[in-house]
Amino acid sequence: MSVFLVLGSVVSLQFGAAFASQLFGQVGAPGATALRLGIAALVLAVVARPRLRQETLVLGMTMAGMNGTFYLALDRIPLGVAVTIEFLGPLGLAAVLGRRPRDFVWVGLALAGVVVLGVREYTGAKLDLVGVALALIAAVFWACYVLAGREVATAGLGTGGLAGASLVSAALTLPYGLSAAGTALFEPRVLLLGTLVALLASAIPYTLEIRALKTLQPSTFGVVLALEPAAAALAGAVLLGQHLGVVSLCGMALVITAGVAAALRRAPASRERPAPRDADLGLPVPR
Repeated sequence: MSVFLVLGSVVSLQFGAAFASQLFGQVGAPGATALRLGIAALVLAVVARPRLRQETLVLGMTMAGMNGTFYLALDRIPLGVAVTIEFLGPLGLAAVLGRRPRDFVWVGLALAGVVVLGVREYTGAKLDLVGVALALIAAVFWACYVLAGREVATAGLGTGGLAGASLVSAALTLPYGLSAAGTALFEPRVLLLGTLVALLASAIPYTLEIRALKTLQPSTFGVVLALEPAAAALAGAVLLGQHLGVVSLCGMALVITAGVAAALRRAPASRERPAPRDADLGLPVPR
């Protein structure tokens, strides 16, 4: 049962990203980012009292950078490709922290998959290099987000720390979103779609993961998390009509294989209590 909860979380996150891309034509990627983070911050502020400290400020900045660059990338390249490239962030961080040669082998395998994606033509044209670069920057921010989340966890700030960080990220992205979209951000249809994105990318995944992590072992959680690129490709195909070719799917398969192998490699043999995705907080990845 717990596996299906995490799988539901992964699918919800990627379908949330797909719905967010539908906002681009109305408010642009900056406007979609501001809506996503702003509404999510309001929801979390209702759930828990925001706590503002140095740790939450840093976490909020990484959240703003991660979401902002990812949505800008999503405006240029397919969802499945963007998530596949972004997945290099946590995978590379795991290899650096693990410091085992085999971990770097998995990162190399993932890089090979991204190279395959980079040379693959999509709908008759090569992938937008600016979009690829933005996805790589988002990958760096994702790795920084994991580290910042750990600091919030060890400081004992809990969900209040996440709420405070969300307010910081919303404050950082709102001016850019308003400058790009103006009053279109407050149109009823845009607000409704933005709320849907915030729920799919935050509230639902967070709830599902918190329930699942009570019983799920780290290895299983990591394996399911590695399926995010596949879930993104599915969401892109169903909602956005982004059908990837065989070569692109093979490149994604290399990245997924690397993620699964790395998760299994890091798994302890003992019946250890599972750790949440970020810093023992069960933090969602707010894309």
